[in-house]
Amino acid sequence: MAKANLSEWSELVLNMVDNGVIKTEKVKNTMLNVDRQYYVPGPFDPYLDTALPIGFGATINAPHMHAMVLELLKDHLAPGASALDVGSGSGYLTACMALMVGPTGLVVGIDHIAHLVQLAQRNILNGNSFLLGWDSIIFRTADGRLGYPENAPYDAIHVGAATQNVPSILLEQLAPGGRLVVPVGNRKTYQILMQVDKSLDGKIQKKRISAVRFVHLTDITSQGKRASQITLNDVCG
Repeated sequence: MAKANLSEWSELVLNMVDNGVIKTEKVKNTMLNVDRQYYVPGPFDPYLDTALPIGFGATINAPHMHAMVLELLKDHLAPGASALDVGSGSGYLTACMALMVGPTGLVVGIDHIAHLVQLAQRNILNGNSFLLGWDSIIFRTADGRLGYPENAPYDAIHVGAATQNVPSILLEQLAPGGRLVVPVGNRKTYQILMQVDKSLDGKIQKKRISAVRFVHLTDITSQGKRASQITLNDVCG
């Protein structure tokens, strides 16, 4: 890793600490150890705090969004925990989650586009290959709207694309005491990042975190149409 790149990434992470986006040592250290340069394909600057295209109409979210999600999920990504990353894309947040649950935990990253699953695996091999040696991270090609019941229940679930409503299928796969973070709303109008907690007795409590702008969680056919129409304005707002 080039020192200049490490310095740029460290500077961005520490700037998020100074601005209160990153609030804990756990999230700071995790992001410092997962350099975004390995997860942004093509000609784009990985150290810009903005969402960027990764192909097929999908995006890698802005670093401040990754930091926000990790802060919301940090207590549910304890060593040995189980987590699901829906719409894993280029693998950045999946890698962060795997680092946080450690070698005794498990993170499942799913995407319905096989090429993106392969991209995520390659990115982790290049940037954080020790995670693959831990056997704490797996990727699957699957419809994110259905979750991944084979490894459920999950202590933490992240959804990296917007849904019209909080998905009931994902709530079923959330463990008692677990937390789901998902953007909810219509891409053309209004979206809210939602924190959804399941109590030990199965009760659901929802909390609105902030206004956001995400591409939509969809099927592979619709994703193909979306890929032909996407522009930087769609992902950088």
